[in-house]
Amino acid sequence: MRALLCKELGPPENLVIEEVTDPVPGRGEVVIDVRAAGFNFPDLLIIQGKYQFTPPLPFSPGGEVAGRIASLGEGVKGLRPGDRVTATTIFGGFAEKLKVSAAQITPLPESISYEVGAGFTVAYGTSYHALKQRAGLKEGESLLVLGAAGGVGLAAVEIGRAMGAKVIAAASSDEKLETACQHGAEAGINYSEEDLKARAKALGGGGVDVVYDPVGGEYSEAALRALNPGGRHLVIGFATGEIPRIRLNLTLLKECQIVGVFWGAWALRNPKDQARNMAELTALYDSGLIQPLISESYALEDYLAAFESLAGRRAQGKLVLRLGPQD
Repeated sequence: MRALLCKELGPPENLVIEEVTDPVPGRGEVVIDVRAAGFNFPDLLIIQGKYQFTPPLPFSPGGEVAGRIASLGEGVKGLRPGDRVTATTIFGGFAEKLKVSAAQITPLPESISYEVGAGFTVAYGTSYHALKQRAGLKEGESLLVLGAAGGVGLAAVEIGRAMGAKVIAAASSDEKLETACQHGAEAGINYSEEDLKARAKALGGGGVDVVYDPVGGEYSEAALRALNPGGRHLVIGFATGEIPRIRLNLTLLKECQIVGVFWGAWALRNPKDQARNMAELTALYDSGLIQPLISESYALEDYLAAFESLAGRRAQGKLVLRLGPQD
């Protein structure tokens, strides 16, 4: 099989495409014929050695795939070769075959394409867990989404709207805000030109109830200051590359919460709740309440262009890599 390999930590230019041995499933494992793989920001970090976990070299990046089951290891029940599935992992996804534990598998309905499936689980799983389990978002509350045109941000916009919240999108350009509004945001803030705190408070009628923050950097404190008393600030990630230092007296004065969201670890600890979340998300998709945006799709040979779009934060919605026929 072909695989995109990281043999030396560094920029995407260090990656190479090579033929490697097909994986063989062990007990409790599944091998997937990968049809498409989703790009996520950690894919860029992991090849540079900047992620919280660095696999032994060489490895293939890519933590989210969709495809068909190729083979099953001993003891795997409830799955069959040929089943359409998605899977999440830390690395290994940018290859024509991927071996994972059966516990990492989620069925992929016929109604969802491989490309959409490859960009669905992480973005929508993260955002749904964040808004449902961590924030307890209620109908009628106001939700401020930073990085609102990115993969997880756009998912949060759609899910927040489906949950009945008033969604305020914040992004770095008017073009990105237009995309967010097309997917359910009621208002937008261009934080490269506007005062994020002041505009969020004005649009929220004095403040917002929940902040969804995958951006970090200077925008986190401004968003936190826009919270209503009792508000919840969801820490999703740090796309700016800067982890903010928040003064805790702000939480005291506002009686607000800073809430961490680590969907991957939660999903592994709570497989039944994760399966329920994914079933509910599939129902939202089938009803048309969420419509994942795959803005760019690349052949394996064009991986450099995909990484450049990801690193330059030009992408809206999700980027995917095509690795097999889209049957």
